[in-house]
Order: sequence, then C-alpha cells, then structure tokens
Amino acid sequence: MPIAYKILGQQSPSASVETDLYTVPAATQAVVSSLVICNRSGSSTTFRVSVSAGGGATVNKDYLYFDIAIPAYETFIATVGLSLGTGDKVRVLAASADLSFNLFGSEVT
Repeated sequence: MPIAYKILGQQSPSASVETDLYTVPAATQAVVSSLVICNRSGSSTTFRVSVSAGGGATVNKDYLYFDIAIPAYETFIATVGLSLGTGDKVRVLAASADLSFNLFGSEVT
C-alpha cells in the first residue's frame, strides 16, 4: 500500500460559508498531520473546523474547533493526527473572507 504525503486541501472560503476543505477519495484512508490557518487581514476574526464521517451534513458532534478567535495577521497551527476513512469530509467556516486554510497529511490506497 503506497503512502502519499501531500497537501490534502487548500481553501480561502467566502465569509460565513461552510466549505469542504478535503474529502477522502474512494478506496483511500488518510491521516491529517497538520492544519494551518492564516489570517490575511488587519482585523481579528473567527473560524470553525469540523469532520463529518462519510460526508454527512455537519452536526454539533463533528466540530473540532468552534468560533476560535484568530488575531489580525496571525497564523493558527494545529498538529492533529486525525485518521479518516473513505468519504469523510473536513469542512471549514470563516467569519470573514480573509482566512486561508491548509491541510497536510498522507493518503493510503
């Protein structure tokens, strides 16, 4: 089983729009090693991150981070070690359109 280390997802979503950052492809498992969120704005804002098993609609139990404040021009880095299966989705939501989300890890097919 080959392992591919890679950028799993990159997004700069519109304000207050839940956006898929990464979906585990068919016949694949993934391990998320880190999540990096950059605030490109001169104003503080907040973000959310959720993981939905099988890609279902986001519900309260799915949230990893909820309305976390990120100061102006700062970067939030999380070393997470998430194990994901086929179809699982990592979703993000930013209170402003000034956040960049980057997800890093590996996939096994």
